[in-house]
Amino acid sequence: MKDTEVKWILENRPIECSKCKSPLFYKGSGKYACQSCGNVEYDDFGKVKAYLDEHGVSSMGIISAETGVSMEKLHVMLREGRVEIPDGSKYYIKCEKCGCSIRYGRYCPDCARRIAAELNQAFYIADMGEKPKMDGSMRFIHGKDGNQ
Repeated sequence: MKDTEVKWILENRPIECSKCKSPLFYKGSGKYACQSCGNVEYDDFGKVKAYLDEHGVSSMGIISAETGVSMEKLHVMLREGRVEIPDGSKYYIKCEKCGCSIRYGRYCPDCARRIAAELNQAFYIADMGEKPKMDGSMRFIHGKDGNQ
């Protein structure tokens, strides 16, 4: 997660109840509740989720206008996989590697598999050592200077 994404989350997280000023407690999915008065408040993700739960599928422009969450933050939520573009939409986001259309995330499934395979191979080769030939006089080196 990028610093700007973390900053958005922290800046838009409600900390105290807007009604009684008591601490809010996280309930999940961007929802925070006050144990003193029962008031419920939302962070940006919670606002988007609540809007979609109530109104169903909408365009990013409408979601942004209705929730007050910026288009840029909505785009970050798409890249994080927190929200999805529904199948059959006119618009999608692009895979960061090959440019094909995707509904959410950073990479399409094919590119994600290739990246994972490349990383797996790189770690396997980098961590692999050669076995010594066994001649009966095997010794292990314990320190940098070769002392046993």
